[in-house]
Amino acid sequence: MSLIARHLEANGIPSVVLGSALDIVEHCGVARFAFVDYPLGNPCGKPYDTAVQREIVAAALALFETATAARCTRRLPHRWSEDETWRDGYMAFDADAMAELRRRGEERKAHRQALRDAGRVRPE
Repeated sequence: MSLIARHLEANGIPSVVLGSALDIVEHCGVARFAFVDYPLGNPCGKPYDTAVQREIVAAALALFETATAARCTRRLPHRWSEDETWRDGYMAFDADAMAELRRRGEERKAHRQALRDAGRVRPE
């Protein structure tokens, strides 16, 4: 996304990147970056928390007016939780979780094959 933002900017289209990967996005050198210290994949906040999501998007859009220099990063004050313990287990998988994911994957494959056999999914 950062490289697309740079391409847009180079062609006269202003952009704002909203994300959680501070080091990566800053390394790419985007014009405007709204950073939220949330788990990757959740830059707008928790699902269904529309009030916080709107605040984050509004703050990101405000960068179009408030960014005063190139490569402007604004660190938004929002927090994922009261403490930082979410970091300890983020994206950690134990043996039980791996077994469950494997089971679900096999179920999905079987379901897709059944759809394929019935002619309801195009061949891969």
